[in-house]
Amino acid sequence: MNPIPPFTPTDILDFWYTPPMPQYWFASTPVIDADIRERFSVLWEKAAAGEMDAWQATPEGCLALCIVLDQFPLNMFRGEARSFATEQQAVAVAKYAVARGFDSLLPQERRSFLYMPLMHSEHLADQDESVRLFELAGLEANARFARHHHEIVRRFGRFPHRNVVLKRESTAEELVYLASKEAFTG
Repeated sequence: MNPIPPFTPTDILDFWYTPPMPQYWFASTPVIDADIRERFSVLWEKAAAGEMDAWQATPEGCLALCIVLDQFPLNMFRGEARSFATEQQAVAVAKYAVARGFDSLLPQERRSFLYMPLMHSEHLADQDESVRLFELAGLEANARFARHHHEIVRRFGRFPHRNVVLKRESTAEELVYLASKEAFTG
């Protein structure tokens, strides 16, 4: 394994929140995905192995770790099962941060990526918490997406659009949903 550059939470937050990156948060490109993979794959591997857990000592560290564990793999491994490999670790970091009140110490506009792992989770309790937190923070656009994610997990117990990449059998109801105009593909 290559040695890891000495990244700090500030490095991650500066990368994620500095233009032009925000315009690619929900509309990435192969070039952006490759850039994130090249820059941060070793860091992601270390975070996946628990070697970056010390970042949880601060609100900014928790936010950076959520981005590394939840957002970066969606870019680095788009279309692969491992894009979800560290999702539950990110959920644990988000819950840890919220339990300590770290979210309230972050600027409102940055809280969304601390809460995002909960919205990505296929566990209904995490979905409940996602909706609650986005609404409580006054992040209405995010809350709208959280309610949509919640409804999908409530209805199916999972995100059907992940079935192919995770090699899961789709139910008849999921197949009808996936073929419909209402299907969520993100």
